[in-house]
Amino acid sequence: MSEKITVETKIAAPVGQVWRAYTTPDDIKQWNAASDDWHTTKSTVDLRVGGEFTSRMEAKDGSFGFDFAGTYTKIIADKLIEFNFGDRSCAVEFLADAGDVTVRVSFEPEKENSVEMQRGGWQAILNNFKKYVEARVA
Repeated sequence: MSEKITVETKIAAPVGQVWRAYTTPDDIKQWNAASDDWHTTKSTVDLRVGGEFTSRMEAKDGSFGFDFAGTYTKIIADKLIEFNFGDRSCAVEFLADAGDVTVRVSFEPEKENSVEMQRGGWQAILNNFKKYVEARVA
């Protein structure tokens, strides 16, 4: 197993709102993209241990798409989501502190793309998430 990649962002919003936006399919479709030429067209969430999730990510020009899917392995409301996707695992921490929430995502890298590319893509999605949540708070 290789070293995990970690990305994070600090969001100016209450933890309950951050959690809901991260785990609600209608919200996920609004923020889950690494760049403006991609979008999430479908999302399902069964937020319980053993429950499954899927997000259909597609290029807006229709040239490419894929399903990002996995199974939840641990859930602590407003604090932690762990899941497996393929043969890899991921942990999403929600660290609340005085009106802000740091969302930290740690995942096992895949072998096809460079660590830098994977870190950049996951960070871009997290940055979109921050923008989405903070726009709803304002």
